[in-house]
Amino acid sequence: MNKLPRVTLLFWIMKIAATTLGETAGDLLSMTLKVGYAVSSMVLIGLFFVSLVTQLRSKRYHPALYWSVILLTSTAGTTMSDYMDRTLGLGYAKGALMLATILAAIFVYWRYSAHSFSIRNIRTFKGEVLYWTAILFSNTLGTALGDFLADNSGLGFAGGALLIAGLLALTAFATFSTRISKTLLFWIAFVLTRPFGATMGDVLTKSTEKGGLNFGTIGSSLILGVILVILILYTTLYQNKETRAVAKVRC
Repeated sequence: MNKLPRVTLLFWIMKIAATTLGETAGDLLSMTLKVGYAVSSMVLIGLFFVSLVTQLRSKRYHPALYWSVILLTSTAGTTMSDYMDRTLGLGYAKGALMLATILAAIFVYWRYSAHSFSIRNIRTFKGEVLYWTAILFSNTLGTALGDFLADNSGLGFAGGALLIAGLLALTAFATFSTRISKTLLFWIAFVLTRPFGATMGDVLTKSTEKGGLNFGTIGSSLILGVILVILILYTTLYQNKETRAVAKVRC
């Protein structure tokens, strides 16, 4: 049974909300609460593995569980990227290049393995492990790219968000107007939503002097958390309603 959600507009809205929350929550833990990048990464990666094991052991799609894993890959990706770029001193460009290489290697291995590369046909344990490994590193890469655009490119937080939004719009156009592989376009969009979330997180948290809205990491995390919870509840109710309708037809 496919335990992954259908890719709809709501899916992408929830993905952007989760990745933006991952950026603000990761910064809240590592910087605002002064836990540090290394310790934050260890804590969040630990929580990610706990949620991932639960997801892998489940027999069907649970919206709250699925989006909890997505959120934890985002928060873990934020602190992992910051640890590489800042604590280890790699910088945003080198860190992004290293992560892009790792992600490309994962996709190459996945593409030539015996497991489906399409999200609609991931039904094996190993295929799901590859899926979540790719998500973890795509979210980590997205953080590094978002920070590079915001801090090193000269575009600023809003400019970086607009650039990524434009690339996402082109990807959406290609999905509906060209014969380019839908699986390839899905993963391009999946990677791009992370830097979009990262730059949007910076827009929400940074001061007005730096081009942000000055909500801070706490305020931004609360707002995004409420939005994501509402969307998860809606998705769960819709799924339960659909399940009851199918069961009624079968009876």
